[in-house]
Parts: sequence; C-alpha cells; structure tokens
Amino acid sequence: MNVTFKSAAAAAMTAAAITLAGVAQAQQQTMRIILGHPPGGSYDLYARLAADYLKNFLPGSPNIIVEHRPGGGGVVATAFFYAQAPKDGSVIALFPETIAHTQILEPAVGKWKVQEMSYIGSFAPVNTAFVFRKGAPAKTPAEMRKIKSVAGCTGRNSQSYQYPAMLKEMDGFQFEIVCGYKGSADSVLALERGEVDFVSSAWNSWRATHMGAIQAGEFLPLIQGGLKRNSELANVPLMQELVSDPQQKKVIEFASAGAAIGRALIAPPGVPADRLATLRGAFDKMVADKAFLADADKRKLEIEPTPGVEVQKIAADILNAPKEIIERAMEAMK
Repeated sequence: MNVTFKSAAAAAMTAAAITLAGVAQAQQQTMRIILGHPPGGSYDLYARLAADYLKNFLPGSPNIIVEHRPGGGGVVATAFFYAQAPKDGSVIALFPETIAHTQILEPAVGKWKVQEMSYIGSFAPVNTAFVFRKGAPAKTPAEMRKIKSVAGCTGRNSQSYQYPAMLKEMDGFQFEIVCGYKGSADSVLALERGEVDFVSSAWNSWRATHMGAIQAGEFLPLIQGGLKRNSELANVPLMQELVSDPQQKKVIEFASAGAAIGRALIAPPGVPADRLATLRGAFDKMVADKAFLADADKRKLEIEPTPGVEVQKIAADILNAPKEIIERAMEAMK
C-alpha cells in the first residue's frame, strides 16, 4: 500500500510538472507588439502585418498580438517599454522614428536611452507629408509665409507638431498648430471636416488610407519631410529645400534623419544576444518572403527594408549630432 501510495504520488507530481511546463510553454508562445498610437495609422498597419507573418519565422510560431498604449505622441508607450517591458524578447515595439530626437531634444520627456534598446529591422523609410485640404487658404510655400494655415497635431512631442513648428520659427511660415488629437486618424477627420487646413503625417499612412482623396484632388501633399524625396512625391519639395540659410538646412536635415529609421521594430534593453539575433534573423526572412510582400502590396504598404544593425547606426548618428545643431533644433521646436 505504501509503495502504491508513493507511486501514485510520484505520478501525480509528474503530471503536475508536465501541466506546469505546458502552461509555461503556452505563455512563451505569445508575443506582443506595443504601439504608442491608437489604431488606424501606419504604426498599426505595419504592426498588424508583422503580427501576421513574423511568427512564421520564429521558433514555435508564437501568437503575436498588437497592444495600443496611446499618449503623448508615443511618449507614454516608449517610456513604459524602456523601463518595464519584459527582457526575454516576448515584447517588442513599433515606435515613432523620432524617439532618438525626443531623447536628446526633450530629455525631461524622453526618459529612455535608444542606445540601450535594439532595433530589429525597419519595414520602410517614412517621409512625412504635409497634406492640405482642397479648400485651404494657402497652397504654396510663398502663400504659407503670408496666410495663416491651421495644422492639426497629436502632441508637441510628435513630428506633427515639430516639423510645422520648425518651418514656422525658422522661415516665417504662418502656421497655427492645434494639438490634442488622439492620433493621426482623428487629425485627418478634422482635416476632412475643415477644422484644420493641413496635417503632417507619414506618407506611408496617407497612401494606404487616403490615396483616393489624394488622386481626386481633395487632399494635396504640398511639403514633405525626409532626407530625399519619396519617388511617389517627386514634385513635392522637402522642408530643407524651402529655406536658404545653410545652417537652417542642416538643422532640418538633422530633424528629418529619423525618416531613414521609418517604421521599425525595436526590442527593449537587456534582451539576450541570442534572442535578439533570432528576432533580427526572422525579420530579415519575413521581409523577403513572397507571401508577405504580396500581402503588403495588397494592404498598400511600402516595403523597403533595412536590417536592424543598420537602423541602430542611424539612431546612433542622430544621438551623436553636433551640439550646435541640437541646440538650434531645440529652439526651433519650442
């Protein structure tokens, strides 16, 4: 009887251990992609594409969910991710291309260190487009310097504020910037209602969600931010092309450098090197996959990938910009 009891107890303990192992394994099979913006914009579009395909190239094919933590143009989510996200690679993120700029231009807000996080890879560069409504009072840069144009923005830490603010301060553009919209989707609704005259947002999002209105002439891309013109906006001037002062051009180019980071996945500090290598390898395989590329095209999402190591170098160059350029940019974005 005693032997039987011991055998039964051992069997029960073994079964319990197997059950606990199964639970732990199931927990490991779920990953999260954290966003700092609500659904509807380019962050959401790329994150959902990643959630559908990245699992195919990761061990165990984990289920991947997209988690929205909107607030402050991505600031709330980035701060949480940097300080509190699990460091086992089960949580990754897709944040604004401007988080390195925020870190050095607004240290009281950007309470993180991009150099301690690790980029996994970028889906595509992100040029910003200043898109005006058809009935806006100013439709050329010359008119924008004389006639007030109201811009809708999500928050002062987002490029939807910073880019128009730079042209306003540095070159006399008569922009009135109204912040407080919850996300780019809400800003665009304000544009459609005529509450604002233009919205500065990622071209990747405009082309995916509002190309019909653009082709119909209801929405007009009139200025773009980035280091080089997007091929689909070949006739739209870059911000730095609108100023004549060489120093101002350098400042705008510095502020626009995040365009090369674009829509990129990032891992939190402390992720083990082997896990990071696995994530980067999976990303590189995903963005070359035929089914992935076909679906991206169907969703009208640009794919021009950059490996994580190269994205990390771009972020490092931003963080190591000359002090005088950083200081001038800080003044221009107030």
